[in-house]
Amino acid sequence: MHLRNKRNKPVPIVLRALLPLLAIMVSVCWAQGRTQAPQAQATQAGKVQATPLPPDVDPSDPALPVWARPPSPAPAAGSTAANKPGATNVPSGNKPAVLPPDLQPEGGIVGEVTKGDKGQFIYRTRVDEVTLQATVVDSKRRLVTDLGQNDFTVYEDGQVQQITSFRREDIPVSIGILVDNSGSMRTKRNAVTKAVVNLVKASNPNDEVFVVNFNDEPYLDQDFTNSISRMQQALDRVDTRGGTALYDAVYASSEHLSKAAKREKKVLLVVTDGEDNESRLSLEQAIRSVQDENGPTIYTIGILGDDGHQRRAKRALEALSVQTGGVAFFPRNLEEVDEISKEVARDIRNQYTITYKPTNPRSNGGYRTVKVTVHAPGYRNLQVRTRSGYFATDRSTAAKR
Repeated sequence: MHLRNKRNKPVPIVLRALLPLLAIMVSVCWAQGRTQAPQAQATQAGKVQATPLPPDVDPSDPALPVWARPPSPAPAAGSTAANKPGATNVPSGNKPAVLPPDLQPEGGIVGEVTKGDKGQFIYRTRVDEVTLQATVVDSKRRLVTDLGQNDFTVYEDGQVQQITSFRREDIPVSIGILVDNSGSMRTKRNAVTKAVVNLVKASNPNDEVFVVNFNDEPYLDQDFTNSISRMQQALDRVDTRGGTALYDAVYASSEHLSKAAKREKKVLLVVTDGEDNESRLSLEQAIRSVQDENGPTIYTIGILGDDGHQRRAKRALEALSVQTGGVAFFPRNLEEVDEISKEVARDIRNQYTITYKPTNPRSNGGYRTVKVTVHAPGYRNLQVRTRSGYFATDRSTAAKR
């Protein structure tokens, strides 16, 4: 996914990011070209002796290559690193280190220390759990928001799972807005921009949103922000040229969510008027990219016609939404797009968050099918929307640096 500035060129910050790499390359070339002599000389006793340094070179210079530094003297018998002044003692045995109160485990990514919304530090421990976002509607598609944990049953690969956490609250979300910017969208962009802005206004004020315009390729025209004016500027970028690389845009946006989103709950909203005809990836690859444990829920709005190509486009949008627990909308006219956007905002803000620990450990890998059912007194024929499954991955236990 490309970044764009006002001149529609890649952001020059990439050049600054390459400077450390260039510096390392120059250092390596200097070390290799400084001498053609062997790095070390073998003595008759079979030991290795460092090449003598010129008299004007300080052996303690940190820029000196490792191979050119004099060997460190062996420690005296009976001495240890822990006996040296200023050394840090490492706890022995299996006794865990005690964390301060503001670093106590709260679950999430292993070994990660982050700052919470109130500035507190949070230490993340390994929690082998899966979190689902679930929407419940009645037979008339009205949202049902007063259910309890005991009303739900979660199945993974047909086996009942124990729910470890349950809540229904309006929590902030990381949202990616993907808008078709191909030539056929020229007359529809104003209505789409209005609808997207109204969606954001109707959403949680602490949401973070990024905007991707896509035609032949996806472009990140606004990174995560909660500024309505910045989103408006990105949505007003109307190139309306080229084809429709929808699947590539979904893949790139999913990657951006997984790497840069600050919110646990993630959503993609896709607005397009036709079939993908430019992507390097397939529909199956695009769906796979969003099927991790904490992948995004995808809502799609297809402003489509009735010909054969449009029917294929409709099936693709439905597949993206159904697989992830979202909804595919197909408005009859542009006036309906605005109301649909508000319905999406209501849907996002009225979901249940259900967490369970799989009986089949994540380390076993593979694809897991997921089904959630609900039975509550006073209700009949309740329907639950959530992701249909996920690919299990064994999260690393290494701390982030």
